Amino acid sequence: MKLSELFKRETLSLSFEVFPPKTDTAFESVKIATEEIAKLKPSFMSVTYGAGGGTSRYTLEIAKNIKENYSVPTLAHLTCVSSTRETVLAKIEEMKSMGIENVMALRGDLTPELENSDREKWAYRHAVDLIRDIKESGADFCIGGACYPEIHPESENQKLDIQYLKEKVDAGCSFLTTQMFFDNNLLYNFLYKIRQAGITVPVIPGIMPITNANQVSRAIKLSGSFMPQRFKSLVDKFGHSPQAMKQAGIAYATDQIIDLFANGITNVHVYSMNNPDVAAKIQANLSDILG
Repeated sequence: MKLSELFKRETLSLSFEVFPPKTDTAFESVKIATEEIAKLKPSFMSVTYGAGGGTSRYTLEIAKNIKENYSVPTLAHLTCVSSTRETVLAKIEEMKSMGIENVMALRGDLTPELENSDREKWAYRHAVDLIRDIKESGADFCIGGACYPEIHPESENQKLDIQYLKEKVDAGCSFLTTQMFFDNNLLYNFLYKIRQAGITVPVIPGIMPITNANQVSRAIKLSGSFMPQRFKSLVDKFGHSPQAMKQAGIAYATDQIIDLFANGITNVHVYSMNNPDVAAKIQANLSDILG
């Protein structure tokens, strides 16, 4: 099923992101974890590509398994920053052969090697270039793109960031998924600004349950996320106790999702970090709300 059809519905839905293994030996354990999350029957599951495409060979294998054996719609990530056009076109053909209908088109994270390389020689410098190639390939995909409720770490300002975002939508994005955020007011303000800019596609909030105090610094590094005082207090109080922090982090994420649903958002995407227990507990907290 194309996700564009799902997003037309008015019913509330919850989806999860999973990631492929970083090594061959970890494949089986990661596969089992993604299957446990698939058994929860989320509205869909996204499968990431990995920095520099390092784990790309497993992305489609996991996405296909989830789709075919658990009947859960999948969204396969495709990054382009370290790829040639020939590599990307081959990956598109592979997705088509597997019956994958949804693609998340991303530039991809910059590895230290890429940061120090000559960007003028890259086949792809921005996600919009990848989106255009996917559309020009003739593949009938529902294409998603990423957005930042605060600001892309490499952008000069939010106004310019939104201009680039509109370029991606105009190039063929059917929906957008946000980077993690911990203050819902940032999202609501962002939605107002992009609607004013003429961006009308569905925006799916991405929620990251912080269940380990060590995740905080990584979250800030990855997205530059603003941490509200309420969240900082939670980490200060419970961060020393793994079990308490896990429970508090799940509660905080659940509270964010409930507030989003209460304010007109119908689809929320949870960055599960391949943790079936966290995914299950969040879903259980919302069981009567999701219906």
